[in-house]
Order: sequence, then C-alpha cells, then structure tokens
Amino acid sequence: MPGGTCAAISAAVSFEIGPGPLGMGDTRPTADAPASIAIHTSSMLFMQHTFTRVWAGGSIRDEQSSLRRVQRICVFCGASPGARPAYREATTELARLLVADGIGVVYGGGGVGLMGALADAVRADGGEVIGVIPRALVEREIAHRDVSDLRVVGSMHERKALMADLSDAFIALPGGIGTLEELFEVYTWAQLGLHRKPCGLLNVDGYYDGIADFLTHAVTERFLRDEHRDLLMVEDDPATLLERIRGFEPDVALPKWIDREET
Repeated sequence: MPGGTCAAISAAVSFEIGPGPLGMGDTRPTADAPASIAIHTSSMLFMQHTFTRVWAGGSIRDEQSSLRRVQRICVFCGASPGARPAYREATTELARLLVADGIGVVYGGGGVGLMGALADAVRADGGEVIGVIPRALVEREIAHRDVSDLRVVGSMHERKALMADLSDAFIALPGGIGTLEELFEVYTWAQLGLHRKPCGLLNVDGYYDGIADFLTHAVTERFLRDEHRDLLMVEDDPATLLERIRGFEPDVALPKWIDREET
C-alpha cells in the first residue's frame, strides 16, 4: 500500500492556511493568527502515512511487533470543565504524573475546559505539550494561545490522524461526544489491528460507568470479543492507568468478526 506524505512547518511567525491543490496545504502570513503556530500540511494519503501497512498472504500484518517506549500520550478530553471539581482535579493529576515520567502530551489544542486545564498543568510543570487544532476552531478563539507547539490543520480528520501519528498511547478523560468519538475511533483501529498502541479510559467519579457497562453488554450479546473489550483499559485512578499503559503488551490480532460463518 503506498505511503502518504506529511510536512510540519514550525516558525516564530504566524500563518494562515490557504487553498492548496487539494483544498489544503498552502500557507500565507496573517497578522491576526496566534504566534508560534506550526502549520501542518497533509495529502489525501495522510492516513496511509500514519499507519503503514503490509499486505501479505491475504492478511494485514503490522510492521511493528511490539510497543516502543511510551514517549507521548494523546489525551482526549472535554472543551467544557464539567459539573464536578473532580474532573479538573483528575486532569491536573494526570498531567503531573505524565510530566514526572517524562512523557509528552498531545491534545486537541484548546484553551478552554479540561483541554485548557490539561495544557496549563503540563506547562506549569515544564512538560512537553503539543496541540493539534483545525483552523475553524482557531478562528473561534478556542485555541490555547500559550502552547508554543500548536499545529493547525485543515480538518477534523487531519487533526485526529496527526494526533495518532504523534502518540504512543491514548487516554480519554471526561468529555462529551467529541471525546467519545475520538476515543472510539482509535479503539476501533486497535480492534482492527491498524495500530498496537494502548487505549485507556480514566473513569473519574464513575463518569464512564455507562460506557464500561455498554461494552460488557456488547460482549454478552456477541457483538464484541472479550479480547477486544480488554483493549480498552478502564481505571478510576490516573497512576494505575499509566502503570497499565506502560506495561501493555499487544496480543496477536484476532479477527473482528464473531460467528462470521453463520452470517
């Protein structure tokens, strides 16, 4: 399968994405954009670049046989603070643990809600934080203005692909449907064998109890394998979740389908 291409342009000046040959990719200076933004440009083959695949003998085989050391974790979380102080407290605690372990953070680039709290906590402790945000959200003044490595992309699809490409693991904090969509996409990729990176869910104050129950229900109703259910690690303590992510060893990929011969 042919690989795609991506390029990141980092500069101390500001840029604005203009229409390239594929509707994205050109840049030009602008006076009102946030300073020190890295403009990420990508081709329509970017997803192929993100997860290089090998097709052989009628099955897809991963080039990477085991997880490399976790250097960055992608954290999905809400652009709202939520109703309980515990959500922000857990976000700050996770940030502190990641910085203490020398693990960088990749997140959605926002400066509001739990997203902003995450970036602020990482920066306060001197850690690495990379924000990835679509231009449309920058223009709504949602972008974090103090994150020095803020990468602006053309679409939500590019955002998720770049965040995945930059990260060695994924954690979801409390959030809304956007957080769930981001988590379940990378979780599905793991189920399909498109990557072998650990996926975690931080279940703060039981916020994700319903999601955990739903996955158990899906196993009972034979829409999900036990082994695939276990690909999503659910914990209520940040330190415990990080310990499981560090010790993650991917199993041999199993077929997604259950009782396929009966369908």
